[in-house]
Amino acid sequence: MNHDYPALILAAPVYELAKETPLDAASLLTRRLGNDVFLKREDQQPVFSFKLRGAYNKIVSLSDEERDSGVIAASAGNHAQGVALSARKLGLQAVIVMPKTTPDIKVSSVAEMGAEVILHGNTYDDACDQAKAVATERGLTFIHPYDDPLVIAGQGTIARELLEQKPLIDVVFVPVGGGGLISGMAVWFKTHSPATRVIGVEPDDAPCMYEALAQGERVVLEQVGIFADGVAVRQVGEEPFRLAQKYVDEVILVSTDEICAAIKDIFDDTRSITEPAGALAVAGMKKYVEREKIRDKTLVAIDSGANMNFDRLRHVAERAELGERREALFAATIAEEPGSFRRFCEVIGLKGVTEFNYRYSTPEKAHVFVGVQMPGGEQDKIQLLERLEKKGYPCVDMTDNEMAKMHIRYMVGGRVDGVEHECLYRFEFPERPGALLRFLNRMGQHWNISLFHYRNHGAAYGRVLVGMQVPPEENEQLQVFLQELNYRYWDETDNPAYSLFLS
Repeated sequence: MNHDYPALILAAPVYELAKETPLDAASLLTRRLGNDVFLKREDQQPVFSFKLRGAYNKIVSLSDEERDSGVIAASAGNHAQGVALSARKLGLQAVIVMPKTTPDIKVSSVAEMGAEVILHGNTYDDACDQAKAVATERGLTFIHPYDDPLVIAGQGTIARELLEQKPLIDVVFVPVGGGGLISGMAVWFKTHSPATRVIGVEPDDAPCMYEALAQGERVVLEQVGIFADGVAVRQVGEEPFRLAQKYVDEVILVSTDEICAAIKDIFDDTRSITEPAGALAVAGMKKYVEREKIRDKTLVAIDSGANMNFDRLRHVAERAELGERREALFAATIAEEPGSFRRFCEVIGLKGVTEFNYRYSTPEKAHVFVGVQMPGGEQDKIQLLERLEKKGYPCVDMTDNEMAKMHIRYMVGGRVDGVEHECLYRFEFPERPGALLRFLNRMGQHWNISLFHYRNHGAAYGRVLVGMQVPPEENEQLQVFLQELNYRYWDETDNPAYSLFLS
């Protein structure tokens, strides 16, 4: 069924609860990118996210019978808060099913709005299945976070506001998860400002809309990254996909490091801290400008939310300079002799060294893990690595090596001789109290653990690097075990960071 979305957007009574958000000029980004850059500040909504618009527009439309029965939703954060606040305003019972990995701050926020919270499963998909089951059992109305015409229309009110605030926009950049926001906005733009390009932005480890548009049909991703948890969706919505095919110009993919750099960009311009999903649009904008070499255009990025866990800021700070290509990480081999360390530093010169990790290797050589500031970006890095090679220092670029960035930089010095049949795996597992112990219990039942490194930086998932001693004849048994473990994993045995610093 086709809906008259422009009419639905015009009729949406979202301002009974949501507010019109400012369109702020981003002066620093404007100077850096050579275009007029503006941020649409949806992080300033009462629940610090745009999700309130769609949730309220859907719930306020319910019949008296549906209101009396109550509503239910599945969400790890922003949609949950939008539904809970909307239900409280309208005097409805609300039930929110959230994954057990949801940070306490979000669970508490939803509960304080008067909603009943049910914690179930480790992922959004687990919570969604449970919410639908509870909806049937209790006769509640399920409020979908993105695959609903009224939710889509509610989100589309952002585009209406934008064109009232800035009638001439060349390109608008929109974060994409399930597709409700971009589909609603794209319909309005292509109806009222067809020359405006509508560009979606997704994380490169959760590209559900990108893949769907590329293949001409909705796809189900086998797994999705969880750093930008607000858009960690395995399959785009059916109705958002239909609209995106007609109205969205392109979807751009960005890395975790690029998202972290964008969070810093927004902070530098506004002194506000956005969540990873909220910074997607700025990350995509920067990539688009670099690719297209555009100048003197009017660009708008949707700053979609600010529900950031404080603990995650350390991870963002670590990765922002890498995402901006203003820091390089590399491994180098130096002679194990007096004065070699000083001579190596002389080649690096006056560049700022962000970290330096050293480990004795043999009587003849040593490996160093180095972080160096690169004010000139990628070209600076290329020139430095070439200079080091010419001076007799073999180097391996680790700037884009995920294992090196997540684990090795904190482990240099962990080499040991005589470990036979060691293989190395990197895992992600749901992070909640007792999760690490459960992981260790499951891992320790089969083979000797010869190396272990764990980091928790406030995310929903813990990350570990594990070395196991597995005789060759037991490799098939190991593969069966890894499948049964049912955690996301990567084989890092052939990673050069391992051979240089740990093996």
